Amino acid sequence: MGCVLGIDVGGTSIKAGVFTTEGELLDVKKIPTGDLADPKTFARVNDGLTELIQSRGFACEDVIAVGLDVPGPVDDQGKVGMLVNISLDADGLQDAIRSTFTNAALAFVNDANAAALGELWRGSAMGKDSFVMVTLGTGVGGGVVAGGKLVSGSVGAGGEIGHITVCEDEELVCGCGRRGCLEQYASATGIVRLYQRECAARGVEGAKVEHATDTLTVFKACREGDEAAAAAIKTMSDRLGFALAQISSIVDPSCYLIGGGVAGGFDLFCDDLHEAYKKYCIAPCAQTPIVACKLGNEAGMYGVAYAALQEATE
Repeated sequence: MGCVLGIDVGGTSIKAGVFTTEGELLDVKKIPTGDLADPKTFARVNDGLTELIQSRGFACEDVIAVGLDVPGPVDDQGKVGMLVNISLDADGLQDAIRSTFTNAALAFVNDANAAALGELWRGSAMGKDSFVMVTLGTGVGGGVVAGGKLVSGSVGAGGEIGHITVCEDEELVCGCGRRGCLEQYASATGIVRLYQRECAARGVEGAKVEHATDTLTVFKACREGDEAAAAAIKTMSDRLGFALAQISSIVDPSCYLIGGGVAGGFDLFCDDLHEAYKKYCIAPCAQTPIVACKLGNEAGMYGVAYAALQEATE
């Protein structure tokens, strides 16, 4: 019996899951990597993947498909576009994996698109043929599914929701080189920045954030009555609601799924998000549900495993 590997590629590590061909997640392993750009790192990845499958009684030749998600556009031919938040030699990594798992089909998928596929396969979107997945993490990504199929676009930029312009007056530059992107407001980095800006405007010290993406501290402060935190989260919700309203005018999905690490605070911003969305959207779309995704941070692993399995069975 064969197995499938789903690999969530991050900036300093990868998270890999081994699945049955029916979609049961058997085990997960996190492998520290640093930059994914040299043969030594590729060898460390392959060693970790081999240990993972062997711990479940599989050999390298039993792996029939390997899927990898990356934080950037990927076109229909698997070509990776701009990578704003990661150092990755995509071709080198593919070659290294192929040399170890010689029987495996290989799929590269944008990370947010992978999350959408995961939710379609085994999560909140099972049975739905039209939805939009929004991942709120270090950046903001999106996956659009229409007619039961992922919409990747001609150059893989379909679903780059994080780079919808939501504030023309923004002075800071986004990682993509533009200004006023949703990612600057609704990502973990954006929420921390908004909180610090609110504290400065109010002349208060605020809670001590540990790092640039420390939304846990901001959310905790909000739960404890911190007005600056509440204002920052409301601004984030407003800009995200504005972006979703624009998407509805084009895609008109049956629902929105909110995932990524920031979704851990969904209960804090879901009401404001719904209110903002309804304020900005056209009337026929006002009742579109916006819900937290089911698979959480494992959605990407499920999705790339699913994509790779499709490659293997075509």
